[in-house]
Amino acid sequence: MGVKGNEFTFPTVLKSCSIRVDLVMGKQVHGVVVVTGYDLDEFVANGLVVMYAKCGEFGDSRRVFCSIYVKNVVSWNGLISSYVQSDFFSEAKEMFDEMILSGTRPSEFSLSSILNACAGLGDCSQGRNAHGYLIKLGYESDRFSENALVDMYAKAGDLDDAINAFEEITQPDIVSWNAIIAGCILHEQNHQALKLYMEMNRSGIFPNLFTLSSALKACAGMELNNLARQLHTIVMKLDIKADSFVRAGLIDMYSKCSLMEDARMAFDSMAQKDLVALNALISGYSQNGEDVQAVSLFAETYKNEIGFNQTTLSVILKSATSMQAIDFSMQVHALSLKLGFDNDSQLATSLIDAYSKCGNIGEAARAFKICGAGDLVALTSMIAAYAQCGQGEEAVKLYLEVQHRGLMPDPFVCSSLLNACANLSAYEQGKQAHVHVLKFGFMSDVFAGNSLVNMYAKCGSIDDAICAFDEIPDRGIVSWSAMIGGLAQHGHGKEALQLFDQMLEDGVAPNHITLLSVLCACNHAGLVDKAERYFKSMEELFAIRPTQEHYACMIDILGRAGKLEEAVELIETMPFQANGHVWGAILGAARIHKNVELGKRAAEMLFVLEPENSGTHVLLSNIYASAGMWGNVAEVRRLMKHSKVKKEPGTSWVELKDKVYTFIVGDRSHPRAKEIYAKLDDLSELMSRAGYVPMVEMDLHDVERSEKEKLLYHHSEKLAVAFALIASPPGAPIRVKKNLRICIDCHNAFKFICKIVSREIIIRDTNRFHHFRNGSCSCGDYW
Repeated sequence: MGVKGNEFTFPTVLKSCSIRVDLVMGKQVHGVVVVTGYDLDEFVANGLVVMYAKCGEFGDSRRVFCSIYVKNVVSWNGLISSYVQSDFFSEAKEMFDEMILSGTRPSEFSLSSILNACAGLGDCSQGRNAHGYLIKLGYESDRFSENALVDMYAKAGDLDDAINAFEEITQPDIVSWNAIIAGCILHEQNHQALKLYMEMNRSGIFPNLFTLSSALKACAGMELNNLARQLHTIVMKLDIKADSFVRAGLIDMYSKCSLMEDARMAFDSMAQKDLVALNALISGYSQNGEDVQAVSLFAETYKNEIGFNQTTLSVILKSATSMQAIDFSMQVHALSLKLGFDNDSQLATSLIDAYSKCGNIGEAARAFKICGAGDLVALTSMIAAYAQCGQGEEAVKLYLEVQHRGLMPDPFVCSSLLNACANLSAYEQGKQAHVHVLKFGFMSDVFAGNSLVNMYAKCGSIDDAICAFDEIPDRGIVSWSAMIGGLAQHGHGKEALQLFDQMLEDGVAPNHITLLSVLCACNHAGLVDKAERYFKSMEELFAIRPTQEHYACMIDILGRAGKLEEAVELIETMPFQANGHVWGAILGAARIHKNVELGKRAAEMLFVLEPENSGTHVLLSNIYASAGMWGNVAEVRRLMKHSKVKKEPGTSWVELKDKVYTFIVGDRSHPRAKEIYAKLDDLSELMSRAGYVPMVEMDLHDVERSEKEKLLYHHSEKLAVAFALIASPPGAPIRVKKNLRICIDCHNAFKFICKIVSREIIIRDTNRFHHFRNGSCSCGDYW
């Protein structure tokens, strides 16, 4: 047309390019600006600064900005606000500081922008400085700055200051209300958020999408079913069909209120379903234990236009884990690899968790190597998986790899490492892990503190466990349960019950694990009457219905105390089908009290329930042997041979000089085997002089008595103790872990050995700890 642009035309055109994010047109306009000589005009230059920034070209924006000879506050504001809108908060803060140093007086828009930057950074200190400028320059009544101030204080961590700033606003608008309500939810003050929501309604301000989204979150956090439905009604009145986040918020709210039918209805009523809403519904099913529905919904929708992402797969894996559906987990894994989700940390963690909890640690390790071997979250998950699956040595190796890579451990890594040491009964390595907890400043972390209590208790040092418990600043139910359970396992039943009473006095309500530990404490201490009182009052006093584990423990208590009829009566009246634990308790009681008929009945039930368990044959044979019924002993031996049941080999572990040594019965693979067996021969002679007689009737092998005595001498725990005696300093306690319950002969032998060698011997078997000192055991022969 031949009409030239001027200082008014170019800023308008550049603004249009900014709105449309049209970088190509913007650059063409910039070329014309240079040719026509308007690049030195401050209004045109400011327009160029904003255009390049809005198009994401901050380098070009900064170059134009630096070329402006005389920068005014508009120039500075253009770049600062663009940085904030693109979430470059640190850069915005640096630019604001430069502006102040240049002597440019900030405007209310400058201060509003820097407050938003401080909110994004969580920098309350810089935010307070900006607040000071607002007051000093007289901008405190500017509505944008007022709202930005509320938002900054809420997001930077000071809710009280946010509320004070909000109360200073004479006539709050919807943005003001939204900022303070969202701030309350951010600080988990859901009750306060809903109170403000009601107050806003009374003030005549009607909620918008953002308000309703916040109100839905608060309602979900408090699980208010009635209010949830009222909010849904408001959403329907507003006819908010297009806003997916509000719809997803409705689904999330109903899910957290355990109203899954309502959540499904909200999902089904969506005209256009999207991935956000689908993930919310699948997560709801998973969180509420409706795992079949979660998996079914995924199967229905994963091929349609909604699709799925890493979050969907992570949630589905959680449900598959709960269902122990390892085949489905493998299909999800294959799908994730096919779609290139290999390096997603969240998905890697879910896969490791799924495989390990389904008992396939090999697949968990493969998923770890493929998906996230270099990520701390994945490393933590793998360490925890090894610890949970009893592969403590692998967990310790992986932790060393974390250190080798220079990664900074977090409390969860240290907690998993401590659990691995606990499973290994690796006391020395556990102490080293404790040092790491101290070094990295995690002593105040409740997870690390609980793991320390658990580790020391399971490594046989109850005194160290008590010290760790005393150091926990804010003890929750897990802390109390770990300490009560530790005391019970070490035979300190009365102390465990005293600690339980102290817990109740402190206002901490027990859970089913705590009460199981209390019953175990009564069991180990032989406190039958107390156990019956706790068991009968569980539901009345604590609103906890006894589980099968509680019944099994109570039956064991009655059986050990000789109340066999009461134990059988409890089996017949309990609201569950008796499982192997229950009948195992009865079989053990029958052995203690030499009740052949009851032992036979319990064994017959166990042959059906646990046909692969060799312990049933062993205990039944012992019952027959103690009654002198040698024909029946031979019959049990024939039955065991005919059914091809193999006795699980006894395995024991002992830790010396940061290394864990493993022994099995008759083991001669150790490099110092000759010394170990020579030590056992010496001990055998000394024990015989002291009055020890081998309990050969406990051995089921069809060999001569002298051979049976040798087999008893060579049990794994005796080999471990003999090795510790020759390889550890004189007088040092000996700690041994065994995979089976300690046999009667070994229990009797260690009472002699501990007195002969003047050492404490601590044996951790599958049931409890045995502290052998001065010729006696802490269990009082009641185990």
